[in-house]
Amino acid sequence: MHSIRGERIPPMTGVAGRASAEGERRRLRLPGMLLGAGLGGFVDGILLHQLLQWHHLLSSTDTDNIGVEYYDPKTVSGLEMNTVWDGVFHTLCWLSVLVGLAVLHSRITHNRREVWTSRVLWGWVLAGWGLFNLVEGVINHHLLGVHHVRGGPHQLWWDIGFLVLGALLLVGGYLLQRRGRPAAGVEDGIAQEA
Repeated sequence: MHSIRGERIPPMTGVAGRASAEGERRRLRLPGMLLGAGLGGFVDGILLHQLLQWHHLLSSTDTDNIGVEYYDPKTVSGLEMNTVWDGVFHTLCWLSVLVGLAVLHSRITHNRREVWTSRVLWGWVLAGWGLFNLVEGVINHHLLGVHHVRGGPHQLWWDIGFLVLGALLLVGGYLLQRRGRPAAGVEDGIAQEA
């Protein structure tokens, strides 16, 4: 609250407040989406590739659509090659998180804790994870066919479920960020009062 001659005036009310809230959503969109794509990729890689071992990056190249050499993940040499490509994938996820953090840091001027706890940021993170699932699912599972969520007789249903999860994360994240309140501290090119 600001005061003018003892009268308390709430910050960012009316049209200016809505414009500021839209500005914050726009400024947090890129870092949130990058963080979401990277973190979503880590969930995919750690859970599906490593812990459950349902697939690796090239585990279905025996039936792919582009003619990549098959590296059977049930053999040592095939698992080694798949692990290398999983490592490349994790490196890209890591870079996405690092860039997202750097962009977020450059756009926050103060009140960092408030931004980290805002629905706007976490909505965009969920939306980024959902977008990752949709893009990765369509390209790798359906167009290229280099791997599937879980190979076998029901692999199409697993792949569709992955896409449905991505769509739910994208829509849910978008709706969450729309319901978020502006957090002070996001750099908008206008001097903000501390």
